[in-house]
Amino acid sequence: MNISSLKTLVCRPPPPHTNPLKHTHQSLNLLLLPVNLNPPRLKYSSHPHCHVRTFLFPHSLALKMLKCVHSMLSLSFLVTFAACDAPPVPLDDLVIEKTFVPEKCVRAVKVGDFVRYHYIGMFPDGKKFDSSYDRGSTYNVFVGKKQLIEGMDRALVGMCINERRLIKIPPELAYGKQGYGEIIPPDSILHFDVLLLDVWNPEDGVQINTYYRPSVCSRKVEVSDFVRYHYNGTLLDGTLFDSSHTRMRTYDTYVGIGWLIAGMDQGLLGMCVGERRIITMPPSLGYGENGDGSDIPGQASLVFDVVLLDLHNPKDGITVTNQAIPEPCSRKTVAGDFVRYHYNGSLLDGTFFDSSYSRNRTYDTYVGRGYVIAGMDEALIGVCVGERRSITIPPPTWAMEKREQVGTKIPGSAVLVFDIHIIDFHNPSDKTKVNVTFKPQVCEKLTKKGDFVKYHYNASLMDGTSIDSTYNYGKTYNIVLGANQVVPGMEDGLLDMCVGEKRHIVIPPHLGYGERGVTGEVPGSAVLVFDIELIDMEEGLPEGYMFIWNDEVSPDLFREMDKNTDGQVEASEFTDYIMQQVNDGKGRLAPGFDPYRIIDNMFSNQDRNGDGKITEEEFKLKTDEAADHDEL
Repeated sequence: MNISSLKTLVCRPPPPHTNPLKHTHQSLNLLLLPVNLNPPRLKYSSHPHCHVRTFLFPHSLALKMLKCVHSMLSLSFLVTFAACDAPPVPLDDLVIEKTFVPEKCVRAVKVGDFVRYHYIGMFPDGKKFDSSYDRGSTYNVFVGKKQLIEGMDRALVGMCINERRLIKIPPELAYGKQGYGEIIPPDSILHFDVLLLDVWNPEDGVQINTYYRPSVCSRKVEVSDFVRYHYNGTLLDGTLFDSSHTRMRTYDTYVGIGWLIAGMDQGLLGMCVGERRIITMPPSLGYGENGDGSDIPGQASLVFDVVLLDLHNPKDGITVTNQAIPEPCSRKTVAGDFVRYHYNGSLLDGTFFDSSYSRNRTYDTYVGRGYVIAGMDEALIGVCVGERRSITIPPPTWAMEKREQVGTKIPGSAVLVFDIHIIDFHNPSDKTKVNVTFKPQVCEKLTKKGDFVKYHYNASLMDGTSIDSTYNYGKTYNIVLGANQVVPGMEDGLLDMCVGEKRHIVIPPHLGYGERGVTGEVPGSAVLVFDIELIDMEEGLPEGYMFIWNDEVSPDLFREMDKNTDGQVEASEFTDYIMQQVNDGKGRLAPGFDPYRIIDNMFSNQDRNGDGKITEEEFKLKTDEAADHDEL
């Protein structure tokens, strides 16, 4: 038979009040081995209730032993010595039980590594003789450099971060026959419950693991750049010691000039905005032997989970990217112009902080006069109506007073990105701009103040947004020029025009609807654009007149009005007479106004005492006052 192992299992408790060590020796005497045989190799394994010893024998030795015990054993040839719930037997070699193994082994200990671990030291009966937990600090030491007892030196090799081991060390690999003072007796078997928290090597440098990088990376961190980033800082075992997220504020600093620990200075270089990295550093590049005196112990490896939100250099100026430039562009903004524009404002990582679109209103301001932050003031020069730009503004081009106004929406030292759309602009010195798009060949009469004109129009803003159109109503818009019936810019645009003529008119807001605009129709400070066509015109009266005679005035005018010959003219008599003169072509009322309102006004001016009647005396007095042109 091929017999290679022999085990005996005896599951029985030791007799009460017996010496555990003596009892163990008695158990070992169950099997007597020849003295000239090589001792068997011994190993320990874990069992929930029994301590099991397994002896491995050469094939020839197993045959000889079988002859001695054939009456006692079956053909399984498997014999185990055990004592259920008995004290452990003396060890001949190191025993390692892995009581917890993490799913992922971040790093395993090698000879020459420096480790930080917690432990509880016990005797086999469970009596504790030492503990790092009681001291409140880990045990820190190099492995494999004889700074530990030999058994611990060997047992730590291959151990992973956060792994837990029960290490059983025989006396010859511990303190041997000498023991250790009064703490550890001679020939003591030692048990250590070890939890590994940290491992590093003096040759370690910064380790970088980028687990997310944006598809577009237009710029990377360089030495002397200023960065804003969030981080979670942990020890190698995952213990959190700090986080910018909990403070809800980024960490803001220069890179590569010594403002950070050396490992972070190195780990941030080459990062893109939006990139996420795990930066691991040994204590020599972190807080060294002493830690930070608070949450970071001495000789601790550090792990930072970093997301870069922002970067700039103090030498940076604004960056302008043209996204859309209209063709043609007849005019560009200059310093002193008043601009209306829409914008979306965000941080460099895309975090939104403001938008004019959300308020459904443009941002209106002068440019080049310091009314907006310096970077925006600069970027708004040289733009066309309808142009779209992306503007990146570094913190040095901020105005400090503006930072206080924006409050908590914009963090300090943040790079700002504005996507803008120019809606319109003008200069306070602008006048109405008139461009004749069509003029009839025959043009004998030109419009002037006092004329009654009828015209069609299409009205829009500078960006093409439609405001109104007479074509929608199927009728012309009718006004008297010079009577303040339209905005001043339209008055200017309608003067000296022929019937049938067409014009393109641009009206600045100070000649249009001003800063207030028209609620729901025209925004404040908006430039207006009108395409007009003059349909008809009626010549007005001389300036200042509301009624004129076409023929000579009758010398017996009062009696002609006084139909009932009672010596006074009533309002009805006065109205009937004037309307009769107009209908007969002998007189004219100013066109474009309500004729009866004009006549009522004329009657009131003649009725000096306000009694509702005009006497011949009043009439005579009034006829002498040439300044009142709307009189008879």
